[in-house]
Amino acid sequence: MSKWAYNKGLQEIGPGAYAYLQPDGSWGWNNAGLITDGDQSLLVDTLFGLKLTGEMLATMADAIPAAQNINILVNTHNDADHIFGNQLVKGAHILASKAAADEFLNVTPEDYRKIFGNWQELGAGAHYIHENCALTVEDAAGVVVTLPHETFLKEKRLKVGDKDVILTAVGPAHSSGDVLVHSVQDRVVYTGDLLFNQSFPVLWEGSIEGWIAACDHILSLDVDVVMPGHGPIAEKSNIVEFRDFMVRFRAETRARFDAGLSIMDAALEISELPDLPDWDLPERIIGAVNFLYRRYGSPEATGNFLEIYGLFDRFLDKRAKRAAADHSACGHSH
Repeated sequence: MSKWAYNKGLQEIGPGAYAYLQPDGSWGWNNAGLITDGDQSLLVDTLFGLKLTGEMLATMADAIPAAQNINILVNTHNDADHIFGNQLVKGAHILASKAAADEFLNVTPEDYRKIFGNWQELGAGAHYIHENCALTVEDAAGVVVTLPHETFLKEKRLKVGDKDVILTAVGPAHSSGDVLVHSVQDRVVYTGDLLFNQSFPVLWEGSIEGWIAACDHILSLDVDVVMPGHGPIAEKSNIVEFRDFMVRFRAETRARFDAGLSIMDAALEISELPDLPDWDLPERIIGAVNFLYRRYGSPEATGNFLEIYGLFDRFLDKRAKRAAADHSACGHSH
């Protein structure tokens, strides 16, 4: 059992290092981080829009004097829930990897506004987003994508007061430009979406091999606390579990691709493995199967993110029906 509470808001996870948590960690409910020393501060990621980011910045400023003027903002990658509040961090020097910065405009606030405004006409994927997304149509209307001021290729070393902070670009993994933020003296690493703690990962771009290698890099660091992009505060044992899942998932998916199973059938079979982790959002499994099938050359696979979202409810419905059929076939009540 974790020693850290999974409650909304700010927790100190090192001397002057903080986590800002947003349970339940599902679609768009990401975490952020704060590193301080003296009057200096570094923010790790913003949140999914202006309302959530504004609440977070006010909470930080009320609790920590150094957070009243953020000096540096690091975006761990280009997903909207980690960058759509950048415009509110006034005066901060914004850093990201070159690969992430190149993709900041891949999905824009206008894209979300179109989905929110036309979800009833845009099919199952838009319906799923409408029902599950943390961003609201009103909040999307105010977002202006704010790009990094500085980028780097592999590594960037910073000082926050007297603290050493190392930024390491380890993508492509979850995305093209994932960055780890290692606060050395605090013995804390902020992973962005390289760790979805207690939920299945979003794997539909990047590289599963790169993701496994990124887990190895995290395990090589001298840290006690692992701060995930989504979910509860973690430690290295959670990275081991997550890495083991990724290695196994890749093998299970490849075996079903080679056997000629469809994306849906492969995802359903994998989701029913008896020793699979009991994590949230199992529908993400079909998105990840689709990604690997696409890489393996399957003409069935799609790269369109709305079509990927459109698989989720169908997957959950089929999974529920299979479970009900198995229950009925056992011949007795429970």
